Amino acid sequence: MSEEELRELMLRALDGNAQAYQQLLQRASSLVRAYLRRRLSSAPDEIEDLVQETLLAIHTKRHTYRRQEPFTPWLYAIARYKMIDCLRRRAQHEALNDPFDDEVEWLAADDTDAGASNKDLAVMLAALPDNHRLAIQHTKLQGLSVAEAAAITGMSISAIKVSVHRGMKALANMWKEQA
Repeated sequence: MSEEELRELMLRALDGNAQAYQQLLQRASSLVRAYLRRRLSSAPDEIEDLVQETLLAIHTKRHTYRRQEPFTPWLYAIARYKMIDCLRRRAQHEALNDPFDDEVEWLAADDTDAGASNKDLAVMLAALPDNHRLAIQHTKLQGLSVAEAAAITGMSISAIKVSVHRGMKALANMWKEQA
C-alpha cells in the first residue's frame, strides 16, 4: 500500500470512519512487524508484543498526527520508540541478572583498610583537646545523648554541644590536610 493510501486511511480514520481505521491498523501492523523483524533478533512473541504496543500507541497518540504530514514516518517513529523501550528493558534485565563471578574480588572485604581508618581516627581524636575528644567519643562514637555525655564528663549540656561542634570542625580540617 502506498504512502498516499495510508495517509488517506489515517485522515478518514481521524474523521471517524471505523472501517478506514480498521484497515489502517491492519496495514500498520504488517509494516511495523516487518520493520521490527529487520531490526531485532527477537523471538516472534516479543516482536508481536512490540507490534501490539505500537498499535496501542498509535491509537492513544493519533491526535498528535499532523494531517498535512506523511503517515509512515510518524508510524515508524512510534515503532522505533517502542523498540528502544524494549531494548532498554532488556538491557536492564540483563544487567540485573549478571553473575557476580567477575566481581568477587571487590566483594571480598579487606579489613586492613577499616583498621587503618580506625587508627587514623584515633590519631586525629588524640590530637583534639580533651573536652572536644570526650564529647565526640560519647555522643558520636558511643551514641550517648548530649545529656548523658554531660553527666559523665561533668560538663554542661551546652558545653557538650559546643565541644562536639568545634571538635567535628577540627576533625574535618585535619582530614582535609591529610588528603
